[in-house]
Amino acid sequence: MSISNAALLAGIERGLVTADQAQGLRDLERTRTAVLDVEPQDDEKFRFISGFSDIFVTIGLGLFIGALGYFSAEFIGGVGMCIVIAVASWLLAEYFTRKRRMALPSIVLLLAFAAAVFGAVALALDPRLGISSALAEDSGWPIVVAGLVTAGATALHYWRFRVPITVAAGVAALVAAAVGLVFTAAPDLITQVAKPLLLICGLAVFALAMRFDLSDPQRQTRRTDIAFWLHMLAAPLIVHPLVSGLIGEGGPEAVAAWSILAIFIGLALVAVLVDRRAILVSGLSYAGFAFGSLVVKAGLSDSVVPLTMLVLGALVLLLSAGWHSLRRALLSRLPDALAGRLPAHT
Repeated sequence: MSISNAALLAGIERGLVTADQAQGLRDLERTRTAVLDVEPQDDEKFRFISGFSDIFVTIGLGLFIGALGYFSAEFIGGVGMCIVIAVASWLLAEYFTRKRRMALPSIVLLLAFAAAVFGAVALALDPRLGISSALAEDSGWPIVVAGLVTAGATALHYWRFRVPITVAAGVAALVAAAVGLVFTAAPDLITQVAKPLLLICGLAVFALAMRFDLSDPQRQTRRTDIAFWLHMLAAPLIVHPLVSGLIGEGGPEAVAAWSILAIFIGLALVAVLVDRRAILVSGLSYAGFAFGSLVVKAGLSDSVVPLTMLVLGALVLLLSAGWHSLRRALLSRLPDALAGRLPAHT
């Protein structure tokens, strides 16, 4: 914490420091501030962990909730297990989230709570869901109801604890409800409409994330953390239908590989414009699966796959090195009204 000029003047009056010493302290503060100003700063701040105590507590939570779930399932079944986990996660959040404000434990507890609520409702309505992950012809409604109830529960959780990832968890529950609703309405067409539906949901989530981003261009409030998690959710919802469609068409591996690369170049441009590396990180995880499938199909005999991976890796490194320069160049080509609404850090 820096010493204010008023404190220095008071120190001179009381004889604690001389005028020369006070001026020397002012010069030192200006020099230190100038050095700090030229240090690189992370434009995409992410409140994930505040110290090793977060990791330590998270390990304890994992052990405790895991054991609690095991014994609950043994004695009161799957629905009872989910209810116990949901209640325990809420009560633990009262201390570790509301009182201690620990970032990583809060994220884990929220995810455990949301998953437990979803599982409790879905299993209560259709116990078969605990046996097989495949949807039966009449099992769409339990997913719809579970998604809606989970969305409501996460809204209540956010009102109480204000954990930024809660909004993304609630939106994910709504996406699950939408998928269940379409499956219930047209079970015979689910294979044809699943990918377009996920893509539409992904674009909707991205639009919601941008709404939060545009409302806080300086990224100084909780809205920027909410936007971060929404971008993390939107990216796989957008990328997965596109990439899985290319792999599943059975066409030449070379065409699929270069098409995937083109998708990620477009994704990278969007990420740079909105200044969200999270879009690339979430999408690249799906690219790894896509490239793995291509390698298996190619039998390692085609050089296109490793070449594409090489280009993709080079793209990520180049983006990391020239992120700000590229962003300034792209923003300069946008209309002033649009560029002025995007995050200002360049």
